[in-house]
Amino acid sequence: MSSGENVLSPSTEDPLWWRHAVIYQVYVRSFADGNGDGTGDIAGLRSRLPYLAALGIDAIWITPWYASPLADGGYDVSDYRAIHPDFGTIEEAELLIAEGLELGIRTIIDVVPNHLSDQHAWFKEALAAGPGSPERERFWFVDSEDIPNHWVSPFDGETWTQTTNEDGTPGQWYLHLFTPEQPDVNWNHPDVRKEYEDVLKFWFDRGVGGVRIDSAALLIKDPELSEVVGEPAAGEHPWQDRDELHEVYASWRAIADSYPGARALVGELWLPDVERFVQYMRPNELHTAFNFDFMSRQWSAQQVRESIDMTLNAHEPVGAPSTWVLSNHDVTRPVTRLGREDSTFSFLTKEFNTPTDLELGTRRSRAAALLTAALPGSLYIYQGDELGLPEVENIPRNKIDDPMHFKSGGTKPGRDGCRVPLPWTREGSSYGFGEDGASSAWLPQPHGWANLSVEAQLEDDNSMLALYTRAIKIRHESADLREGGFTWLTSEPGVVAFRRGESLTCITNFADQPVRLPDGARVLLVSDELVDGELPQDATAWLAAK
Repeated sequence: MSSGENVLSPSTEDPLWWRHAVIYQVYVRSFADGNGDGTGDIAGLRSRLPYLAALGIDAIWITPWYASPLADGGYDVSDYRAIHPDFGTIEEAELLIAEGLELGIRTIIDVVPNHLSDQHAWFKEALAAGPGSPERERFWFVDSEDIPNHWVSPFDGETWTQTTNEDGTPGQWYLHLFTPEQPDVNWNHPDVRKEYEDVLKFWFDRGVGGVRIDSAALLIKDPELSEVVGEPAAGEHPWQDRDELHEVYASWRAIADSYPGARALVGELWLPDVERFVQYMRPNELHTAFNFDFMSRQWSAQQVRESIDMTLNAHEPVGAPSTWVLSNHDVTRPVTRLGREDSTFSFLTKEFNTPTDLELGTRRSRAAALLTAALPGSLYIYQGDELGLPEVENIPRNKIDDPMHFKSGGTKPGRDGCRVPLPWTREGSSYGFGEDGASSAWLPQPHGWANLSVEAQLEDDNSMLALYTRAIKIRHESADLREGGFTWLTSEPGVVAFRRGESLTCITNFADQPVRLPDGARVLLVSDELVDGELPQDATAWLAAK
């Protein structure tokens, strides 16, 4: 296949779908098990497409499903043109994309351009070819008696591993910002640039509606491999947010724009500098990028309002839509996180045995769901958040799979607590994740998840699932929420209130006492029951003018 020829095209009816889409993140290993081996797969995902259609989403974002040793949950890719055998085949992936489009659901795939797996053909060839070979120039191999520099991994560890020569003597060092099984590729090499451009075309030819770019700010390195000294000036960090990155994404945007139907590029950009962040969303680069600031804030009116203001103001000059995210496959689930005294999020502060009030966290999660769904831009929902699943914090140590746990020497819980397979039914050995009696889920599910299952919540009009479904439906039907402007409303202390468009108002009460709703307003949706017409603490209401 080639661009524009015999290409499966997402619908062109809404070329700006990505500006206001509701996108559901699928961690395929934990979504649904179609063949009973205990691991989620494409067959399971295909069988649950009607559920996603009923939820009302516009697209699914699938975390890496490619051939991989799974040293880091699939983010160590050994072949972008093959599906991991635990998940299925290329043919099944093509069927999923096509079946999704028939239901109005686009597919967004994950691409990991910073690194490959150490089992990728390129890296095997590089090791076999030896020092000074052209094969090693695609990576960062360095001759050095000692570690080449002291860069610290985002996983909080060392970033260099030394090879061994054929004669058993110490060999060259190679760079890996993440695990040793994930060697960084050298983006100064033309082979690297061409390969990733070809990967984009391979999947665009198969009808994917977009690409989520992992660790999007880390690709380009300082050729001198200089140390990180103090706070580097903008664009001068040796391995993060370097100016040369914009050329890469401009070329990717040209490829995306050459295909029929809008193919969106979504960046994972953990950058504290907002002005640098939005530069990646100029008209000829990425369409959108994840807004991590919002989900990392403390649950308070001041913090939430400040984050909304900062986000909207930053995006306005480049004309890009904001994205709103409460969690993902790396982040402590909202029901747990928002039930803590410190409801912020940081990888380095995540600890075992942190006290949590799940009742409080659930109430706040319902309020947060409506608050984020009312904001202008695109909305991301991580699988299971629509069920109100808590973080699973009692996974047996011998079952933990996440390398972040091992990098910490076992002192940090890692990310597996938000990756536990979903409960679909009240009964069954895996709550319907796989067929009853099939292999146990790859991560153990907690006892008591029956009442959180999809089956149970579909029968409960007050469930978290019912709340999400109604919110998405209103969001799609309301011109105010789809296309309307954003205006802050005057409110009392501890209350966040804004209007979308001409007539829809969103009010969230962070205060420690109920607040009276405006006279004459019609309640469209509320996250918690009103008390004598007042909105209780930790609740959100959507109102329409009568």
